[in-house]
Amino acid sequence: MSSKKRREEICKMLVESNKAIKGTKLASLFGVTRQIIVKDIAILRAEGNTIIATPDGYIYNKDINKVKSIIAVNHDENKTIDELEIVVKYGGIIEDVIIEHPLYGEIRGNLMIKNLNDLNKFESEFKNKNVKPLSNLTDGIHLHTIAADSEEDINAIKNELKEKGFLL
Repeated sequence: MSSKKRREEICKMLVESNKAIKGTKLASLFGVTRQIIVKDIAILRAEGNTIIATPDGYIYNKDINKVKSIIAVNHDENKTIDELEIVVKYGGIIEDVIIEHPLYGEIRGNLMIKNLNDLNKFESEFKNKNVKPLSNLTDGIHLHTIAADSEEDINAIKNELKEKGFLL
């Protein structure tokens, strides 16, 4: 199979899938190395495909018609799940977490938490891997890109985050 055909198939799989697909799985399916898949994904992105790398694998971002907002929040790591639950409760999607590091500049981690199931998986990974959130590097201050179906949903998310003392 040609590399162009493989990229077309990868893109088709990602568009049709409702969940992330690991790079190692794609590599195995197409009989290539994971590094070839990384290169293929880079080419597909350069061609304008909205493919996102998440901890669970690659996904095609189909949420281009959503309303988006970047929110600035501040809390300690014990409140991470509480904050994310508020966003999901109103149908919001937490696309990423962003910090402004004094040495490295902007550091972004893709999250793509779309529902309670995604949040539960994130919480489990957070606890089981015994890791610290990026916001620990900035004393709890961080940003999220959130997406929702309407401006009304975004405002409801922001209002509750403000009520709970998370919103800056």
